[in-house]
Amino acid sequence: MKVMPLNGPAGDTLAERFRRGDPDVCALFGSHPSRAEDWRRRATRLDATAAMRADRTRLAAALRAACARHAYGAAAEPVLRKLERPDCLVVVGGQQAGLFGGPLLVFYKALAVIRAADRAERMLGRPVVPVFWIAGEDHDFAEANATHVLSPDGGVRQIRLEGVAGGRHAVSRTPIPAAAWEDALDRLAHALPDSEHKPSLLAGLQRTVADAPTLTVAFARLLDAWLGGEGLLVMDADDPEIRRLEGAFFRELADRNGELAEALAEGESRVRALGYPPQAETPPDGAHLFVHHEMGRLLLYRRDGSFSDRRGFFRAGRAELAAMAENEPERFSTGALTRPLMQDFLLPVLATVLGPAEIAYWGQLGPAFARFGIGMPVIVPRPSFTFLEPWTESLLGQLGLSPEEAIWRWEERRAAWLEARKEKGWDERFRAVRDGVAALYEPLLAALADAERGLGDLGRKNLGRVMEQIAYLEQKTREAFLRRHEASLRQWDRVRAALCPMGRPQERVLGAIHYLNAYGPSWIGAWSGTEFAVEAGHMLARYEAAVREACQLGSGEK
Repeated sequence: MKVMPLNGPAGDTLAERFRRGDPDVCALFGSHPSRAEDWRRRATRLDATAAMRADRTRLAAALRAACARHAYGAAAEPVLRKLERPDCLVVVGGQQAGLFGGPLLVFYKALAVIRAADRAERMLGRPVVPVFWIAGEDHDFAEANATHVLSPDGGVRQIRLEGVAGGRHAVSRTPIPAAAWEDALDRLAHALPDSEHKPSLLAGLQRTVADAPTLTVAFARLLDAWLGGEGLLVMDADDPEIRRLEGAFFRELADRNGELAEALAEGESRVRALGYPPQAETPPDGAHLFVHHEMGRLLLYRRDGSFSDRRGFFRAGRAELAAMAENEPERFSTGALTRPLMQDFLLPVLATVLGPAEIAYWGQLGPAFARFGIGMPVIVPRPSFTFLEPWTESLLGQLGLSPEEAIWRWEERRAAWLEARKEKGWDERFRAVRDGVAALYEPLLAALADAERGLGDLGRKNLGRVMEQIAYLEQKTREAFLRRHEASLRQWDRVRAALCPMGRPQERVLGAIHYLNAYGPSWIGAWSGTEFAVEAGHMLARYEAAVREACQLGSGEK
């Protein structure tokens, strides 16, 4: 894979300023990934606070058991033994599960976690394990339950699991019937363009989901199949055995909830002082803890010395909640602002790979990390890519477009292209006709009104009908013009769908599954061998092997 910078609008977001190394923003995090001394300082801090974390032998055993229970992690054992070493550190990145692997950004984040871990291991001269943290406790099933592919006609097709109601229950606790998997696979098979790789891809997916009890398990299997051989360790944060390791910290979050609220409020103030609204709200009474209940995953608030959800389905006193957190930790899960703290309790987190929105809310967490005595890990911005297929590159050349123009100036360039092909003077001619008719009617309407008021009203209605007919003819003229250029306009739309589907960044819509269908497993291999700066901005990616194949096919070579 060949990657190169894309020069698009960078913006003035908190995440972008951090990526550029703005000192005021970097102060929120206490480090920057470009500074080797920050990585070394974090490693030293982790060594000094090792006793504050979960037992890594028990953690490795829990992860090993999850791999065995859910039939993934064939290459995980050497990585787990590495994790058990007292000098081993971790680079982590996370996301909720996604149907058939979810959008491309999930794959890119996992890849960046591997790259950052490799770089850190070389830099520090000690073992560093890449971990992908699946936020299985998230209850946004509607978001998890979707993948998008480009259909043969160049449109964007969405695939979902039909007939599965997640409600407000965790994705990892929402069972998926076998019939729903079969239906989704059938929909995917019809949506994907035919290719030489399609039969084996669908057969592999069938094996992956056939006995998958949840979306999280299927997602973990796919991610492990794609990148487990690169050393990536996949874990579901909502796994019951993982939860049992977290009990002590859940209790601490319950016992010190007031302190947590104060620290989060301070972090929010620091972000506001830089001119940014907080990415994650911190209500004064928010506990930032969830409890799993028969009514779903309920967010807790502090109320009169106790904890309850907004609707009163659950209530517990402080001591009761603390005891429950320690004895029944599987009933709890963290929120967006407490998940980073729990990660650091469970894992020796040297660094974490974050997307732009994540960086924005992590900017609020400095005081919370300090209050709990663990310090913030090194923040690594997730690299962002637009993947350029050979056929898309060919269309760009035909249309005279650069990738940057197709992504950020498409509407402007398309309008200019159409304008350049209009027959000159048509707009002016229709305008002149409308103005001429109006000018001819004005004295007539005045005379009619003087003669009889009713005739004046009738004349104005008649003028309106004439103008409607002129507008109708103008619209038909415009439609005829568009029909003449219909084939070319379809090319414009195909380019847009490929690079910016649904008007959104490619990596946020299309799934890796689409490109595996087009290029097969070698597409993943090409990414695995690609060097890129993990803190780089948006980049263009070209699959050189695909380019060569396309050239060979075009020239008739075998």
